Amino acid sequence: MPDGQSLKIFLPVLLVVAVTFVGFVKMAIERAGAVKQGQNPEFYKVYLGDPEPEKTRAAVRHWDNLFELPTVFYAGCLTAYVLGAVSITVLVCAWIFAVGRAVQSFIHLTYNSPNHRGGAFTLSFLGLMVMWGALAAHIVAAV
Repeated sequence: MPDGQSLKIFLPVLLVVAVTFVGFVKMAIERAGAVKQGQNPEFYKVYLGDPEPEKTRAAVRHWDNLFELPTVFYAGCLTAYVLGAVSITVLVCAWIFAVGRAVQSFIHLTYNSPNHRGGAFTLSFLGLMVMWGALAAHIVAAV
């Protein structure tokens, strides 16, 4: 059975997963609202025709974003767990990424300020880079 310290790496993962679920619900609500307001439902067959309203498109883009950089995060957390490399550095960096993504998501799905969103993105990106740097050092030291 894995020890509690190693399993802690999955707490920030759960936060990012929760953000992903919220992103999906927000996208579904926005799309349903767009159709109610006159968006042609045929648009969703091949995504051709009149574009979605801006608010809906932002929710869709947000959903897409949740399958870009977070995949590198998930891979890093699984790598840390499998290699027994869940150090305090890796754990803190994982939390920085997860909280940064949650803040970025909140901004993106509410008032959508690119400056504020960009700050949260930068913080989360730096956390992810340092996390992978620590993992790389662990891997190189082991070979």
